[in-house]
Amino acid sequence: MQALTERLTATLFQPFSFGGQQLPNRLVMAPMTRNHSPDGIPTEEVATYYRRRAEGGIGLIITEGTYINHPSANGYPNVPAFYGEKALAGWKHVVDEVHAAGGKIIPQLWHVGLIRRPGTEPDPSIPGVGPMEIQEEGKVVVRAMTQADINAIIEAFAQAAKDAERIGFDGIELHGAHEYLLDNFLWEGTNQREDKYGGSIENRVRFPVEIVKAVRAVVSKDFPIVFRFSQWKQRDYAARLANTPDELKRILQPLADAGVDVFHASTRRFWEAEFADSPDNLATWTHRLTNKPVITVGSVGLDKAFSLEQFQGRDYPSIQFEQLRTLADQLEQNKFDLVAVGRALLSEPEWANKVRSGHYETIKNFSHEALTTLVV
Repeated sequence: MQALTERLTATLFQPFSFGGQQLPNRLVMAPMTRNHSPDGIPTEEVATYYRRRAEGGIGLIITEGTYINHPSANGYPNVPAFYGEKALAGWKHVVDEVHAAGGKIIPQLWHVGLIRRPGTEPDPSIPGVGPMEIQEEGKVVVRAMTQADINAIIEAFAQAAKDAERIGFDGIELHGAHEYLLDNFLWEGTNQREDKYGGSIENRVRFPVEIVKAVRAVVSKDFPIVFRFSQWKQRDYAARLANTPDELKRILQPLADAGVDVFHASTRRFWEAEFADSPDNLATWTHRLTNKPVITVGSVGLDKAFSLEQFQGRDYPSIQFEQLRTLADQLEQNKFDLVAVGRALLSEPEWANKVRSGHYETIKNFSHEALTTLVV
């Protein structure tokens, strides 16, 4: 393992430019919903949780999804908001704690789209919104968005980004993956509109592009905008936004042109090829097609891909280090720029430090406790 540690030190643990700042290494904490912010307000425990990952050696932290100021934006209990005096004060404390530990941090700005159902906080009477209407048992549970809805949500994303810079965050991430609102528009499976926001790839990417442009207009030019996207969906792991590299470029290039600085290519296993006749993963293709820095992610340090069963007490992953050799290989070939670690960090705040020092055998295994509590 000594040879692996030396290779990772020479690649993974090297600094990287991020906007006008420098990350101490290439490791990113992936965004993961935690449900520990009652009334949408991040608590002292949340601040401690994020600070511990910075102390543990992570260069850039992406927060859990935090919902923007729109009545339909939230879809889950006790997740954090990104508007209002109390919630933003809570986030300011999180930022200060992470910075005090020497880390960088960005919020993941989020609208859950068609995932929301009536009965969800903060206003249980509000249905979800998305590209198309959805009815269940004869009742509208997701309302088709009007142009007024689109305009309001664009403004809410822009205001959240502006507030993020104001309270000291080091950039922002727009959540465009996993069957949430921006992804609802990108994927033809959930977008069958007949106006300028539906139909062709160029039309389906229009709404996310307008959000990126609005954000870029209200933040500093060196304030990074990260855009997370995925082929897979929560309820369809085989779903695809793009079936070919050309289709992927038609999605990503307009976003890059609009102002995205970094793409975050979400996959369930980072080592898997994305398209036929090439060994390259989604992040590598994204880097090649856009010439933008890219974050890769997907089961780093674990032997099982993400599944909803893990949140139901089944199909837990275990520690796995052999695929770190594949990670080292691909870093040495400059196939991507940054590496996001998700579930492995839930149970082991010191994951990065232990990998860097070669103390793999002391890394704590994934557990149900890590899903239900904030391990610090």
